[in-house]
Amino acid sequence: CGGSVSDSSGMLQSPNYPGSYPNNADCVWEIQVENNFRVTLTFRDIAMQSGTCQYDYIEVYDGPLHSSPLLGRFCSGSFPTYVSTSNMMSVRFHSDSRYSFRGFQAHYSSIPAGHNTTIQCLPDYMHVVVSRHYLQSQGYSAEGVTLSDSRCRPTVTSQEVVFNIPYNGCGTTQEENNDTINYSNTIRVASSGYIIKRKKNINLHVSCKMLRKSWQQVVYAAEDTVEVNEFQFGRYDMNITFYNSPAFQQQVRSSPYYIDLNQNLYLQACLHSSDPSLKVVVDTCVASPDPHDFNTLAYYLVQNRCPRDPSYATFRSPSSHFARFKFNAFEFMSRHPSVYLKCQMLVCRLRDYSSRCYRGCSSRPKRDTSSAEEEVDVVVGPIQLHEGDASSESTG
Repeated sequence: CGGSVSDSSGMLQSPNYPGSYPNNADCVWEIQVENNFRVTLTFRDIAMQSGTCQYDYIEVYDGPLHSSPLLGRFCSGSFPTYVSTSNMMSVRFHSDSRYSFRGFQAHYSSIPAGHNTTIQCLPDYMHVVVSRHYLQSQGYSAEGVTLSDSRCRPTVTSQEVVFNIPYNGCGTTQEENNDTINYSNTIRVASSGYIIKRKKNINLHVSCKMLRKSWQQVVYAAEDTVEVNEFQFGRYDMNITFYNSPAFQQQVRSSPYYIDLNQNLYLQACLHSSDPSLKVVVDTCVASPDPHDFNTLAYYLVQNRCPRDPSYATFRSPSSHFARFKFNAFEFMSRHPSVYLKCQMLVCRLRDYSSRCYRGCSSRPKRDTSSAEEEVDVVVGPIQLHEGDASSESTG
């Protein structure tokens, strides 16, 4: 139950609905719609163990589960509606080991944010757009909009003031807070001297917060002079490519990638980020014949940084943004026409020796909360055997 939901609208319901939900369930749905849209969630049916909601309950969060405000916790009563302040909302359903009921059903949809300032957290910079019409309606001109580092100028069009603010320049600061890494800057909006309507100068604080499996994007105005609140969520930009040798000089660009049984396969994971103080490592890699199902039929190469396949090995990388590793094509492939890999990567702070990136093999599958570290899933493939290998295996 649970999972990531990215459609513009849809339905959520407890397991087995309208039948009785199972005991000891703990389901989390992450709803993420388009940038600069909001999530509206309406419950249409609730039938659970009522009372103080200690045993069976539903929780709705205004963003990711572990780092966002709780909008509501309930188990009975009227059918509530919630609207997020961002393009992301999380819903958690929990049941205990005793009584079981019909559960819940809810409908969600996306609605436009309706604000005049938007932000996107891209791999190398923050992309912030301020509407000129909005500025003029508040008594400001585009010429009065600057960064705290005045050398970094915006692009001014007939409709917008556009900033591309790098994470490692233009006065952007970094701060680590629990399990987040925050990149912050300030856009200053000054009132022109010839405007009769007197207004305070505005400090528009812009932040990208790297959260668990996502980037959180924040815009807010100081002193409440102009009400602007924007929260957006995106995903890490990470890819994995095959190489033809341990020198990692020539990429394999063909797809599918045809290989021989027991052939050495060389892979490189790359994190696309302008922040030099990040480190990426391979946590778990699992092979499956189905790119959408890595549970039913799966073969682990490495799990929680512990090698499961004897041919799995890692290489020294030229940058902390790369993770290089290898394994040999295996017998599993001779029984399936195509094989896909799903690798979970860890992103940590460089030289944060308390993080999982520096601990090596661990028997604990869940993340520790002692430091800032993120998990990113990447699927790569398909890999296919050459015709000769497949036929010889089937006849041998």
